[in-house]
Amino acid sequence: MKKIIVTFAGMVALSISAHASEWNVATNGNDDGVGCAPDPLRTIQHAADIAKPGDVIIVHEGVYRERVNPPRGGESDAKRIVYQAAAGEKVVVTGSEIVKGWTKERDDVWKVTIPNSFFGKFNPYSDLIHGDWFGANGRQHHTGAVYLNGDWLIEAAELDDLFNAAGSLSYQEKGGCLLNVAWFQPAKSAKIPATRYAAQNGVKNAPCTEGGECIGWIENGDWVRYDNVDFGAGADSIEIRAASVTGGGVIEIRDGSPTGDLLGTCAVADTGDWQVWQSFTAKIKPVNGSKKLCMLFRPPLSTTKSSPLWFASVDADNTTIRAQFPGVNPNEANVELNVRQTVFTPSKTGINFITVRGFELRNAATPWAPPTAAQIGIVSAYWNKGWIIESNEICYSKCCGVALGKYGDEFDNRAESAEGYVGTLTRALTNGWNKATVGSHIVRNNHIHHCDQTGIVGSLGCAFSTVTENVIHDIHHHNRFGGAEMGGIKFHGAIDVTISHNHIYRCGSVAGIWLDWMAQGARVSGNLLHDNSEDIFFEMQHGPILFDNNLVLSPRRSLAFNSQGIAVVHNLVVGPVGNSRHDKRATPFHKPHTTELAGMHADSETNDSGDHRFYNNILAPPCNLNGFDNSALPCFAAGNVFTKGTQPSKFDVEPLVKSDFDARVNLEEKSDGWYLTMKADKSWRGEAKCKTVTTDSLGKAKVPDCAFQNADGSPLRIDTDYFGKPRDEKNPTPGPFENPGDGEVTLKVW
Repeated sequence: MKKIIVTFAGMVALSISAHASEWNVATNGNDDGVGCAPDPLRTIQHAADIAKPGDVIIVHEGVYRERVNPPRGGESDAKRIVYQAAAGEKVVVTGSEIVKGWTKERDDVWKVTIPNSFFGKFNPYSDLIHGDWFGANGRQHHTGAVYLNGDWLIEAAELDDLFNAAGSLSYQEKGGCLLNVAWFQPAKSAKIPATRYAAQNGVKNAPCTEGGECIGWIENGDWVRYDNVDFGAGADSIEIRAASVTGGGVIEIRDGSPTGDLLGTCAVADTGDWQVWQSFTAKIKPVNGSKKLCMLFRPPLSTTKSSPLWFASVDADNTTIRAQFPGVNPNEANVELNVRQTVFTPSKTGINFITVRGFELRNAATPWAPPTAAQIGIVSAYWNKGWIIESNEICYSKCCGVALGKYGDEFDNRAESAEGYVGTLTRALTNGWNKATVGSHIVRNNHIHHCDQTGIVGSLGCAFSTVTENVIHDIHHHNRFGGAEMGGIKFHGAIDVTISHNHIYRCGSVAGIWLDWMAQGARVSGNLLHDNSEDIFFEMQHGPILFDNNLVLSPRRSLAFNSQGIAVVHNLVVGPVGNSRHDKRATPFHKPHTTELAGMHADSETNDSGDHRFYNNILAPPCNLNGFDNSALPCFAAGNVFTKGTQPSKFDVEPLVKSDFDARVNLEEKSDGWYLTMKADKSWRGEAKCKTVTTDSLGKAKVPDCAFQNADGSPLRIDTDYFGKPRDEKNPTPGPFENPGDGEVTLKVW
């Protein structure tokens, strides 16, 4: 009798599927149900298996522990498949499972042993994070995670770390690294530059803005040695020129080798950027004559207990996890473990026109996502077209939150070079990288946080997309691993992408927004960025790219340019602006508004920096534009206001320099939002001689010979401000706000 009932329900479901456009899912449902509200399905995946183009899947309140793998998408923007949480109901879809059975070992450390069969074919606790441009910082990292009451613990490098006494003086847990040492100079001796070190381990040289090369990308435990340091007579100090963006570090100065006698230490503070140099002095034991000298690099010293730790070991049959639960019995709390790699990702490409709306998507064992490999996030538009990802909370991804990236193939993670990525690009062109096939996604109104690599990542598959009205924060904040692919938003191939009206903050190590290669035609507009290691980094771009009406407020660095052809218009810029273009990599440019290659460009023997435009901005300290004075290509600047502590570039035409005007820019979070306070002067409108910025006034980016246009090819006109308020066409106000007031003004900016 039971078999007959199940078969009948299945027949009803098949009958309805030909006519119904709505499928209901609930935690009290049954996948043998018909999918209507009175008889819902139990799993989102079963609804996905049934749904056809034009259907809507409504998921009701509850926690769904599953990975959704949609087998098909919609047919067009008007006939898509929609996955949405029921109105007013909290729906959590998670990649984790609750685990009980913990036993206490000692102190606050507990242990649980789980059969490997619990994880099926994918065990995150034996799955190492790895790939192109990944930096392990001298240890292993797994995609697994342990969660206590919704927040995650930190993976320890070694089991013994779990039993260390709290509050003891120690280096931070294997995490931080020191970026860049230009030279060191023993007292009474000459400077010793990076290129003269006789031996080194684990470090890479990098171009130095002070000239020559520096020792760059130094990680914990790396060292350099010089075999014949002349100290003269009775030297007792060493001056070290260093730069750091990861919290600083400690240089141990040792006799002859990394294990030699400790002669002294030098604490290097966070300078705010890997090319912002400061001199630091190390006191050492007095030395006479010549000596072999070794410098060993360590993370910062810490006297405070870090976040609770966990450590896993996996054998042929079982996975054993130990974790710190200070003052908590984990069997009486909500303790979860990652078991799934992703939460909402199709396993094949070409699953187009899907909407994901209104969910909390969390806790996934996502892999490292370089531009040369398949990119998987908690939710992934996997080499597809026309997805809408909106009004979700997306959080606690071991690597990436949202992925708009490329497909996977046999070349994944085998091309850590510029030439390798060019190969990735040319293969992608043969695999459908064009506007008709891939991209054109909308990612809007999401809350994305606590992802250890990126909030939103995209290589090539992000082209022609819009990312708007999202809050992105606490990205790469653990800083336990490194590399070159981190950021609130990290895109390669962001052709004609719009990044607008997002709030991005507390993104560690690299940037709130990092546009890397081929963002031709992109527009970054009306964003609030603050408390990032760097607000935005333009790398290897040839333009045209428009950056307008943004609030860039991070004091470490607001803007970084390793590019050409960027237009910076009507922004408020507080932090330093870095300009460098000493990069010989040959990188592509395109025919306007397409993915079709128009050519490759590499720097000349001198450099090809410049070709930037700075119009109608307000600059507050420590921002300066004089770093562009040495650009090889001309820059263009007018209508900018330089307040106390800032300097124009030589390219500025009649700059308005207010050397005695303190702008006093301050951002404050209150109960109902974020408020910006600053001093303004209404007379700037007449004195700054601003003009409306248009396609015609911006001209063409030199390398691609392309105009600054809207994504559809129409002429652009910067005629609204940060709030969307119309600007005075004949005499627009400098900065992001049109007529903000006079004197001290306070504006709600988020």
